[in-house]
Amino acid sequence: MENNPLVSAFFDERTFSVQYVVADPATRKCAIIDPVLDFDEKSGATGTGNADRLLDHIATEKLELEWILDTHPHADHFSAAAYLKQKTGAPMAIGERIVEVQKLWRDIYNWPELAVDGSQWDRLFADGERFRIGNLDVSVMHSPGHTLASITYVVGNAAFIHDTLFMPDSGSARADFPGGSASRLWRSIQAILALPEDTRLFTGHDYQPSGREPRWESTVAEQKRENAHLTQNRTEAEFVTVREARDRTLPMPKLILHALQVNINGARLPEPEANGKRYLKFPLDALDGAVW
Repeated sequence: MENNPLVSAFFDERTFSVQYVVADPATRKCAIIDPVLDFDEKSGATGTGNADRLLDHIATEKLELEWILDTHPHADHFSAAAYLKQKTGAPMAIGERIVEVQKLWRDIYNWPELAVDGSQWDRLFADGERFRIGNLDVSVMHSPGHTLASITYVVGNAAFIHDTLFMPDSGSARADFPGGSASRLWRSIQAILALPEDTRLFTGHDYQPSGREPRWESTVAEQKRENAHLTQNRTEAEFVTVREARDRTLPMPKLILHALQVNINGARLPEPEANGKRYLKFPLDALDGAVW
């Protein structure tokens, strides 16, 4: 158990997202990974129910929050990192290649005033960088493919692999967002599967195939043995062919244009305008993937 974390998962049914509290059992220090800020696209309402659930857990378990971590700029939900920092003072962090995503989406949003140096976060992690949660050693793996900026956090015997691999019966994540790449995703998956066989893998989403109960934890060995997209596609070329064909059938996430403008700005909602209201802005005809 030495240098292995306590992991608590919190599933958001609206976005099929999994949020994590990762704690050092020795020091009771912890980190939050991929928190969700609630957003209802029909009414425009925002809420903090998911984030407050994480804070309640931390208080109940008498933990001390050291980090608020995102694995990548999410396209299907708002990050709650800025809200959690406001509530706790804990620093926010993400991968250093967020600056490339910012530059890409600044043009898509025609947002010249957006700072594209990552200064919205307290720490930008490089590939191979190390830090600590309490006494737990954490290493950062750059894991692009789903996005340019995706990273994996390896904490003891646990790896938080975001949108690279899902549970074995769901295969892998899409790679067709702006800046995405099925080839890069394949290489990122291979790096994750090079971790020790008993490494616990915690995914960022579960879409509950066949209506089963949500699941989010597997191992390297299970993924090698059972993953639906890897057992039948043993080479990069085979995987890329299947992944790209699958992606061409998928509509864009319903919140991508809403969420990215928040998440590339350090999870900050737009500033209120003169009437005190906040407004999202997104472009028309900017992305492929219309459902008609």
